[in-house]
Amino acid sequence: MSNSADSPGTGSSPARRWAFRPVRLLTVGVFALAGLIFFTSFHTAKGTNIRTDASLLKLSDLIEERSRNNGELDESNAALREDVESLAERDDGSTKAEDDKLAALEEKAGTQKLTGEALTVTLDDAPPNATAKLPGYPEPQPDYLVIHQQDLQAVVNALWEGGAEGIKVMDQRLISTSAVRCVGNTLILQGRVYSPPYKITAVGDPEKLQQALSASPAIQNYMVYVNVYGLGWKVEENGTVTLPGYSGTVDLHYAKPVE
Repeated sequence: MSNSADSPGTGSSPARRWAFRPVRLLTVGVFALAGLIFFTSFHTAKGTNIRTDASLLKLSDLIEERSRNNGELDESNAALREDVESLAERDDGSTKAEDDKLAALEEKAGTQKLTGEALTVTLDDAPPNATAKLPGYPEPQPDYLVIHQQDLQAVVNALWEGGAEGIKVMDQRLISTSAVRCVGNTLILQGRVYSPPYKITAVGDPEKLQQALSASPAIQNYMVYVNVYGLGWKVEENGTVTLPGYSGTVDLHYAKPVE
């Protein structure tokens, strides 16, 4: 009597039976993975169409709402700070020399209003249908037609280099810890979101500020895109302007004074 594994009735040897088992296991694995994907998609969608942009629109609305809330909180914080400072000045036990020293430090920190001659630089995106205006230049990529973070930073840095006593970007005063950042074609500054055109106002000697802008290599490169693709660039002298004081927190969470 032959072994059952070699019986003609089975139609296969042990080696042949074991040969197709991995294929069966792979098939089962594929179906299991597909089921997991379907379950995950169902759990994520929860009955909604996940192929639409509705979720992106909701995120955009949330960002705008948070930006408005941050602006309102900044205004409230500024009002409270003025009240606290007013109460502290009534009887803080300090001498006039100490008060003068504190006022000078607050002015340098950017927490107090600043009035003086000012200059405003406005940057804007190019028209979406812009084409190369000068021969020898390629037709623009979408990236060529929008304001980038480095463009805003170049203007701010040049104005500081030109002796600006204080700078305001849009409606917010810059201080030493301010960071000008762009995400896509929007500016995020101190918890608030802005869209172009972007306005940067500096208090200082207008002539020196103009010279610093003209001397900046980064701005000279930007001007190529202004002349070729139509990016927005406008410089105006404003006469006497009052910049607002910075109203946010001035606590340093990660830096320590050098001892």
